[in-house]
Amino acid sequence: MAISKDKPFHHRNLKEALHDTALSLLDANGISAVTIRAVAREVGVSHAAPVNHYKDRQSLLTTIAIQQFQSILVDIEKQLGNSGLSNAERVEVIPNAMLSYGLKHPNRYQLLWRRDLIDYDDPSIIKVTDRIYDWLCEEIQQAIPESAFDRDTVAIALWSVVHGYLDMRQNGMFLEKSDTVNGLPRQRAVLDLFRAMLSGS
Repeated sequence: MAISKDKPFHHRNLKEALHDTALSLLDANGISAVTIRAVAREVGVSHAAPVNHYKDRQSLLTTIAIQQFQSILVDIEKQLGNSGLSNAERVEVIPNAMLSYGLKHPNRYQLLWRRDLIDYDDPSIIKVTDRIYDWLCEEIQQAIPESAFDRDTVAIALWSVVHGYLDMRQNGMFLEKSDTVNGLPRQRAVLDLFRAMLSGS
């Protein structure tokens, strides 16, 4: 994405242009491509222009991460609004949302977990990430109230499975294949296997 250097920006829409351009650079070229100078150059403003909206690279990347987490949360809320889901299916909504997001937006997904680049003490990011995690724990508690493990252990295990699978897929270690027994896409089969292990079936 490149914006004409001849296009004047009103103070109120420069922030949006900077954000959108940063997201395009992230998608196209990865995290390392997103710097204040690179974004300003693409937008067609001086490298000092973004300072009123993003004081530094961390501020810009943190804003992107917050908005991406919020997008994932909206997807989760929409899916959990389906009253026809079983308790087990409701648990799988959240890891499924993460898997779908990570496979569709690999560079964005990688950014979400870079504590060295993102300010995880920002109240907005704490609020949205805590909501996703707490929701997962709540659904686990409803689905397996008699579990031999507390809900945090189960949630962390499930989150680790999802993150590990995505990391290996994105690094080219795992290929996009289906389970040869049940025919399900591998990521779907992995979640079903996890559910079967929890239920003892």
